[in-house]
Amino acid sequence: MTTTTGPTTTGPTTTTGPAITTGPAITTGPATTTGPATTGPPRSRENHVTTGATVWLTGLPSAGKTTIARELADRLREEGRPVELLDGDEIREFLSAGLGFDRADRHTNVQRIGFVAELLARNGVTALVPVIAPYADSRDAVRKRHGANGTAYVEVHVATPVEVCSVRDVKGLYAKQAAGELTGLTGVDDPYEEPVAPDLRIESQDQTVQESAAAVHALLTERGLA
Repeated sequence: MTTTTGPTTTGPTTTTGPAITTGPAITTGPATTTGPATTGPPRSRENHVTTGATVWLTGLPSAGKTTIARELADRLREEGRPVELLDGDEIREFLSAGLGFDRADRHTNVQRIGFVAELLARNGVTALVPVIAPYADSRDAVRKRHGANGTAYVEVHVATPVEVCSVRDVKGLYAKQAAGELTGLTGVDDPYEEPVAPDLRIESQDQTVQESAAAVHALLTERGLA
């Protein structure tokens, strides 16, 4: 069932240790000590959440996936959360070099990214994945991998219409496709199978980047993942 929520803020929480838990986190009050206080690196907020999660932002090219993910990453880091952003272009260069863009290679690429994300999330990291992942069966396979390992997984559909994406055209892909210089562009002459029931759907054209990131943060907070 798709969740649409407004931004949610939470009060400060206290870190009780680096232990990784798979159940709901328990908040405890600050400890009282009589000896000298031990100081560590400053942080803007303390956060007791030690459960990792994968947040997969799927959508068309230039939908705003990476921009929203970066904004969310900054907010989570400010709260003391370990975060990794798995950029699709970097994965293509360093992990999936040699793969093409036919259906089989796209599926393989998504599974590789899903494996890395689950490994990070299983070890307490919030893995943000702003990757198109155009095929439903590929996304479902990643979700099942997470479920099999008891790892939290959140699917966010950044549902920006192709008409808006083609105007943004961050990488110039739509212009190249229109000029006949590029084929196989997702959502234009290659399929994009929209999620039927994502955990959250964002209409990025109707709100700011900050509001979009806040909506994802609110969902993570609701599920005890932020």
